[in-house]
Amino acid sequence: MPSSPSRAPTILAWLVHLLTASGAVLALLALGAIAERNWSLALAWMFAALAVDGVDGSLARLARVKQRVPRIDGATLDLVVDYLNYVFIPTAFVWQAGLLPAAAAAPLAAAIQLSALYVFARSDMKTEDDYFRGFPALWNIVALYLFAARLAPATNAAIVALLVLMSFAPVHFVHPFRVRDYGIRLPLLAILWAAASAPLLWPDWDSPVRSALLWTSAVSGLALIALGLLRTFRGPRPARTLPPAEAAIEAEL
Repeated sequence: MPSSPSRAPTILAWLVHLLTASGAVLALLALGAIAERNWSLALAWMFAALAVDGVDGSLARLARVKQRVPRIDGATLDLVVDYLNYVFIPTAFVWQAGLLPAAAAAPLAAAIQLSALYVFARSDMKTEDDYFRGFPALWNIVALYLFAARLAPATNAAIVALLVLMSFAPVHFVHPFRVRDYGIRLPLLAILWAAASAPLLWPDWDSPVRSALLWTSAVSGLALIALGLLRTFRGPRPARTLPPAEAAIEAEL
């Protein structure tokens, strides 16, 4: 028997929560792939979790989950799933894939976990204009680049150590789907990054196309980092008044 119209919005809200919770299943699948030393598959599951996290917030706002399922704290659910997919699983990946020097792997893995716990526990993790304070524990993206770039383990160790320190630094990082300073251009830049990065999950092919994708991914990623650093130096901008059409698009992101 079809659901009554009054129940359909509540069911939709529950489905959005289920979508968020599916990130925990993706984390489990990634962990299984790591145990089997199937690095590309592990990265693919992590990338799928990143895609889910990229859309579930917008869907939650559209479905008005806070009003329709008030006893479920979507923010807490999202935070738990994010820690799994952004920190715990990528740490296991970087450690077990041999991307770090053997002697430094365990201490650096522990440093990632502890610094990320600091980031996730901060009550002021984000500014009022939705920039992150410090490196926002995007270790899944770091794992992708360390694997795809094929750098020396010592170089990877230096990168990891620097990012751990930047978790505590007074700098800003952009949230491409929440920051409003650049309108729709910022989400489009993030989509460009994702499109260029996805093929890098499979590193066992060499061609000019792969090199071009790696450069596109790196440049678009650096552009996002640069926008965060720009916010650090210039401070917050006054709130913008958007045209109605653009405001409607941004409200759904």
